[in-house]
Amino acid sequence: MSRFVLLVVLFFACSSSLGEVDFEAKVIKIADGDTITVLREGSVQVKIRLADIDCPERGQPWGHNAADAFKKALTNDTVGIEVLDKDRYGRTIARVYVNSVSMNRYLVESGNCWIYPKYAKDQKLFALQDAAKSTGKGLWQLPESERVPPWEWRQKK
Repeated sequence: MSRFVLLVVLFFACSSSLGEVDFEAKVIKIADGDTITVLREGSVQVKIRLADIDCPERGQPWGHNAADAFKKALTNDTVGIEVLDKDRYGRTIARVYVNSVSMNRYLVESGNCWIYPKYAKDQKLFALQDAAKSTGKGLWQLPESERVPPWEWRQKK
């Protein structure tokens, strides 16, 4: 699928109820499917944790796939950041946008992560996750024994 077609599909699937972008920044590192480092104002590094979602860790099934899906969705290296909070590790909790497309929603809709129910505020994510699950997208195609939510997987480690 061409990047243009992907963007059009993503725009219509994920773009309603977009928030206010606080700043734009250049992505310099993708740690995993839900954590990136950006360069703000050309010199300030900011670690961003995507709000409302939790992607599989790199060591668990679908972890690399989730990071790759995020990387492929970055059609350029500039993203819009809607800051929501800071977490206990000092990361900025945010919604991330590429050309007005919510990456948080995209990752749920494409089956590359779970909604993090303890923290989820974006109610549209629940319908997107249900749809991904019912159609077997992404991690939802894995055997049920391999579909361990990351927060449970981390607890076991």
